[in-house]
Amino acid sequence: MLALTRKKGEALVINNNIEITVLEIRGDQIKIGITAPKDVPVYRKEVYLQIQKENQEALNVDGLDALKGIIG
Repeated sequence: MLALTRKKGEALVINNNIEITVLEIRGDQIKIGITAPKDVPVYRKEVYLQIQKENQEALNVDGLDALKGIIG
């Protein structure tokens, strides 16, 4: 993990096309802004982990049982 120190208004660039800017610092919270191409998904980690979990669960579902559940 790379750890950086940034002040309000300062930014960092990832892969030449993603910019992360510190917008506000209030107590133990930091507001950041992310500028990225539209084809680059940006998620909060907890949302990303939930998506990964649901995708894994979908892969574990037996296709025939799923169809039977839909048909009745």
